[in-house]
Amino acid sequence: MSTMNQKVQSRPVSVRPGDPCALVIFGAAGDLTKRLLVPSLYNLHASNLLPENFAIVGVTAAKFSDEEFREKLTKDIHEFARSPAQKEQWDWFKPKIYYHSGDFRDPNLYMQLKDKLAAVDRQRGTPGSYLFYLATAPQFFGEIIKQLGAVGLTTEANGFWRRVIIEKPFGRDLESARGLNKEISSVLDESQIYRIDHYLGKETVQNMMVFRFGNGIFEPIWNRGYIDSVQITVAETVGVEERGGYYDTAGALRDMIPNHMLQLVAMTAMEPPISFDSEAVRDEKAKVLHAIQPLTAEDVLAKAVRGQYGPGVLKERNVPGYRAEPQVNPQSGTETFIAMELNIDNWRWAGVPFYLRTGKRLAQRATEIVIQFKRAPHLLFRDTGVESLSANQLVMHIQPDEGISLRFSAKVPGAVMNLGSVNMNMKYEEYFGAAPWIGYETLLLDCMIGDPTLFQRADMVEAGWRVVAPLLDVWKALPPREFPNYAAGTWGPKDADYMLEREGRQWRVRL
Repeated sequence: MSTMNQKVQSRPVSVRPGDPCALVIFGAAGDLTKRLLVPSLYNLHASNLLPENFAIVGVTAAKFSDEEFREKLTKDIHEFARSPAQKEQWDWFKPKIYYHSGDFRDPNLYMQLKDKLAAVDRQRGTPGSYLFYLATAPQFFGEIIKQLGAVGLTTEANGFWRRVIIEKPFGRDLESARGLNKEISSVLDESQIYRIDHYLGKETVQNMMVFRFGNGIFEPIWNRGYIDSVQITVAETVGVEERGGYYDTAGALRDMIPNHMLQLVAMTAMEPPISFDSEAVRDEKAKVLHAIQPLTAEDVLAKAVRGQYGPGVLKERNVPGYRAEPQVNPQSGTETFIAMELNIDNWRWAGVPFYLRTGKRLAQRATEIVIQFKRAPHLLFRDTGVESLSANQLVMHIQPDEGISLRFSAKVPGAVMNLGSVNMNMKYEEYFGAAPWIGYETLLLDCMIGDPTLFQRADMVEAGWRVVAPLLDVWKALPPREFPNYAAGTWGPKDADYMLEREGRQWRVRL
């Protein structure tokens, strides 16, 4: 017998732990390792999803002994873990941590690393399967992979595997992305390459497919017949912090659109795959990226807005403008905000605009996908006090509070026909009784078991850069003259609002 408040309606399926392996982190002394990777690995172990035969080998130029690096990560885990690290759990983890120092450009580093890994295999029972994580500056991606290949560390044989995780940015434009794909494919098979995007590890993003394809009420209306528009927002309250040197050469467009945001577009707009097999899912996402209508130079001027934040007030605190940030050119023309309209040239989405918006130093931190449905006809309410009808709105909240909300109209109690908007909200933490993972846990586990579903293929990376190429070209030819054009603590330049208003739409209003 079913009940209305039943929370779990499917039979739990056990997830197997990752395969025995050694995880080698290039750039292991950086923020990514201490803030995200090690806490995520700790969470996997706490969930019994790390193999017993497991090791971490950190590689950077800094000088540490194994024991010094273990102490460093012990301090870090107590500072950055989402919940207090338990001594028993960390005691299992700590002796499995190793360190190796060297210059990423030095061939001797890789010969020594090969010997170190052989010793780790003997001590920890890792059977020669290695996962190399490139948490480094992008200019080292090709060099590290080439050097690993030269000493045989990318060669698979005798039942063990070798895989490489590559962080963004994957190239600076279409030409460089193609070049990097060509360079690493000369060493690695595509099945060994895991181009990571931590947004795709978020529960709400993964739930998009379940929400659409696992519920009979949504997929039939997930098309141009019922949906007016789609908004995808990735808003940050932080500035560039200590990344000014990198960010000033990249900007919001390169940093966010070809990877994070176009992957969210693909997840939202994809057709039902024939199965949840990794290639079936990735095929459908790739089709969406290839179906995005190319922007002309005129489109860029009309359908894209760039901005740069100036000084402002955020959370009752005065914050500096972008040009006053550390390592940023005082006359910088780099954009910290972008809003754009995309159209997908296929049967399902013809005529439905996808609005993308991302920026630094905005009013609130929020990542969300908004499905704006078409308004119902007003005919029924012509002779009532109802002056206008609100459109239904479905919001997938990705961060900081992961969940789903649905807005619909209902009659306000009383003798007069008045309508009010009702919001139904589901938060993962409240409903399922547990805080969602960071996002890297799922992706790291997938790498260990060889599931590439949530990772980009070479063709997907190039398709993403092809979408933004016209913007890069036009903006290079027409440097901005009005920067800075929005104050920190606001929602960006006014032109981003006008872009929607001239089509009778507006960005979703947050309370």
